[in-house]
Amino acid sequence: MLINIEPHSFPLKFPFVITGYTFTNANTIHVTIQKDGHIGIGEACGIYYEDETQESMTASLNDVLHSRISHEEINQLLPRGGARNAIDCAFWDLKCKTEGKSIFKMLDINIRPLSTVATVGIDTPENMAVRANEYSKYKNLKIKLSNDAPIERLESIRAVRPDATLITDVNQGWSFDELKEYIPHCKRLGLSMIEQPLARGADDELEGFKSDVPLGADESCLDSHEYAQAAIKYDVINIKLDKCGGLTDALEIIKLARIDGKGLMVGNMTGSSLSMAPSYAVGQFCDFIDLDGPLFLKEDVEHGLTYADGGIVSTPHSDLWG
Repeated sequence: MLINIEPHSFPLKFPFVITGYTFTNANTIHVTIQKDGHIGIGEACGIYYEDETQESMTASLNDVLHSRISHEEINQLLPRGGARNAIDCAFWDLKCKTEGKSIFKMLDINIRPLSTVATVGIDTPENMAVRANEYSKYKNLKIKLSNDAPIERLESIRAVRPDATLITDVNQGWSFDELKEYIPHCKRLGLSMIEQPLARGADDELEGFKSDVPLGADESCLDSHEYAQAAIKYDVINIKLDKCGGLTDALEIIKLARIDGKGLMVGNMTGSSLSMAPSYAVGQFCDFIDLDGPLFLKEDVEHGLTYADGGIVSTPHSDLWG
């Protein structure tokens, strides 16, 4: 078995601004595994707020890799995060190629169409409204907000997109008092979810709190080991493969959430269609779909996903992944 790790950087069409961070490139690693004439591949961007980089993810993999390492071993040896995600997804792709089955056959999934959000980054209210209008073919929008005039920004978008289903992602940018102040406005504006309003580790006040708009956990639930503590505070759990360390742990979160009746979202840390493909399988179990990473890129990978009217994402081709 031959394992190769390569950095790949994808420049964005424009800077993408969220609370406390601006993205200009999707800096990824690609892991390929060759065995018995078959090749599996996986991509990861890493967790930006845990300072994961192409270099750190590559170093983490090089610390544990050997020619006979197994899929089971990498999930025991590597912690959650981008490095494990890339190789976990590469092993899943290799398994599909070796057995001649799609990931959907492998997981016994009846494929349903997925309609992704298009994400509007933080900008002036006027510019955010312009961007929302440019995404007119997308019926679902995710609005990035901070605590700087968030309702003004939402109102600007709602004025030009009365048709859209809106969710907002605050990326830990509000206090509990601000959340309580903003919830009635979010309800008035017809928002379907507020994602990660409070800081990770500073959200205990949400336990027992009843919100008129469903609350979602992103940074507050990184992997399946954190599911239980997040589930008592949030209505929706956002699964990102870069956070949880791959498809294997994502399937564990899905299992736990289905037992509890929790809502699920699939998200991304930007990245090419190669990152979105395994997330597409996760999305089959989710209420909220965020697979728009390739929309930000100047250039995608070969055999990339396509995005039709309504934000309908094409099913990944086996030449891409899975």
